[in-house]
Amino acid sequence: MDNVSKRSYKKGFVLFFILLFPSVLYLFLSSGNHNFTLPIFGPRHPVEANENGETRTDTIYHTIPEFEFVNQYGEKVSHKDFEGKIYVTDFFFTTCKSICPIMSNHMSRVQDSLVNMKDVLFLSHTVDPEYDSVHVLLDYAQTMGAEKGTWHFVTGEKKELYNIARKGYFITAMEGDGGPEDFIHSEKFVLIDKQGRIRGYYDGTDEEDIDRLLDEVKVLKFEEFIPRKEKKNDKSN
Repeated sequence: MDNVSKRSYKKGFVLFFILLFPSVLYLFLSSGNHNFTLPIFGPRHPVEANENGETRTDTIYHTIPEFEFVNQYGEKVSHKDFEGKIYVTDFFFTTCKSICPIMSNHMSRVQDSLVNMKDVLFLSHTVDPEYDSVHVLLDYAQTMGAEKGTWHFVTGEKKELYNIARKGYFITAMEGDGGPEDFIHSEKFVLIDKQGRIRGYYDGTDEEDIDRLLDEVKVLKFEEFIPRKEKKNDKSN
C-alpha cells in the first residue's frame, strides 16, 4: 500500500469513527447498568396528576425558583434567560481576597473549556451588592475574561440574593434574613440542568473538583438523548 493510499485509509477510518461514535455511545447509555447519569439534588414536592380520569399523587423535583437580577451590563437577567440551558452558578464578592479569586479563575477555565457548547451558561451572584455595583461587576468580569451573553455577574436586593442562595441553590445551611449582619461565603459551584434542577455541587477552589464538573457537564449533555431511570442516589431532602 503506497503512502497516498495509507493516508486515505487513515482519513476514512477517522471519519468513520467520528460518525459512528455517537450512535455507539447512545446504545451503551440507553441499555444495561451504568453510572452515566447524574443525581438530582433537593427536596421532592408532592403534586396531584390526572391520568385516564383518575387522580394520583406524584412527586416532582425541586427546581430553581423564579428570579430577576441585573448583570454587569445593566441588563435584567431572569430565570427565563436560563430556560432550556445548562448553567453553572456561584456566589462571590469582588473585594474577597481568599477563595473568590480562585473560584473566579476556575469558572473562567470552565467557560473557556466549554466555549463550543452554546447551551451552557454561567451565573455569578455577588453577596455584597452594596459595594458590587454594575460598574464594579463589569470591571471584574472583564478581568476574568467573561464572554458577554455567556457569563453573567449579577447584583440585586441583598434579601433576594441571599434567599435564592439558601432556598434555591441550598449553598449553605446557616440561617439568615439577608439583613445588614447576614453574610454568605461559600466555595460551592452548582450545576443546573435544562429543567432547572440541581445536578451537582463542586468545590470551586479545588482543581480535581473542577475537572469533575467539566466531565459532568458533558454527561448532562448526553443525558438529553437517553431515557432517565430513577436512581437510588438521587439526593432528596
